[in-house]
Amino acid sequence: MRQLSFTNKIIYVFNILIAFLLFVDFLSPYISVTTISFLPFLALATPILVILNLIFLGYWILKGKRQFLVSLTILVIGYFILGTFVQYNNENFAAEEDLAILSFNVRQFNVNENLESKTVFNDIKNLVETSGADVVCFQEASNKNKMRPFDYPYKYISEKPEGQIRTGLSIFSKYPILKAETILFKESVNNGCYADILVDKDTIRVYNLHMQSLGITPGHGIIRNSDSQKLYKKLTNKFYKQETQAEFIANHSKQVSYRTIITGDFNNNQYSRTYNLIKGNRVDSFDEKGSGYGRTFNFHHLPVRIDFMLADPGIKVTSHKNFDEVYSDHFPILATFRL
Repeated sequence: MRQLSFTNKIIYVFNILIAFLLFVDFLSPYISVTTISFLPFLALATPILVILNLIFLGYWILKGKRQFLVSLTILVIGYFILGTFVQYNNENFAAEEDLAILSFNVRQFNVNENLESKTVFNDIKNLVETSGADVVCFQEASNKNKMRPFDYPYKYISEKPEGQIRTGLSIFSKYPILKAETILFKESVNNGCYADILVDKDTIRVYNLHMQSLGITPGHGIIRNSDSQKLYKKLTNKFYKQETQAEFIANHSKQVSYRTIITGDFNNNQYSRTYNLIKGNRVDSFDEKGSGYGRTFNFHHLPVRIDFMLADPGIKVTSHKNFDEVYSDHFPILATFRL
């Protein structure tokens, strides 16, 4: 430290601060927002904290200074605790007999004209048809008349209690649906549903989730125009609702006697407690077979992964695909599973 110039001393102080924040962030998947309220915010910033530490690491290496050890140490620890947000799986081995599932938050098929395109519904319909998906899980889609053109012999559209506003969910299947039910989250417009699907002689349960929204949709100026304390309190409450919902789904899925696949819009990233609670010992299709960053949503021009497919350990992931087509504020994902 003594051998550093004044400028480098300032840089090193910031380096230690960013490294410390990333270290604290390691607790995010495991500690409730009710215990440490700012942890969910750090979880959202995990990729940024990693990139900043990489920049510091490179800077000190180029300078030939041993201060690089701070960021190097924290990045190595982080890799083993949190994993990486970039994947390099270039080999997919999907076979015709594998179960292909597509998940997509379609934002009501652009009914509010958030996109200028007038062909969004037909574009989504064509994407589904060409994807070869055996099961399709839509979030924010519940208009029965609107979805009649989707040519699947079996379907389930989530039920809304009379007088309640709820986001819609739909499951389409080429295989028989033996049982399906809507899961109503308390004090929330978000919800979930599941379908027990008979694939040949094997029954699996597919969950389709739309977890609590944080209510900070890009382009609406909510962050910019809100009082910071009120916004912090509002978001903390949303994170708590997400955790409560995630705990419910985790317990609900444990009661199932056959294997499960959980998919949907979690409204939080892979470093959150929400994701960690739902994932449990399941495998993430992107981690297994994805490639690149896996972006499913652009938050204020920052790509994030908040849509997932998680499968029980007894189910093998054979492929994963992220789409780039702009038909919603989300991007669809497709994965194949060998039962």
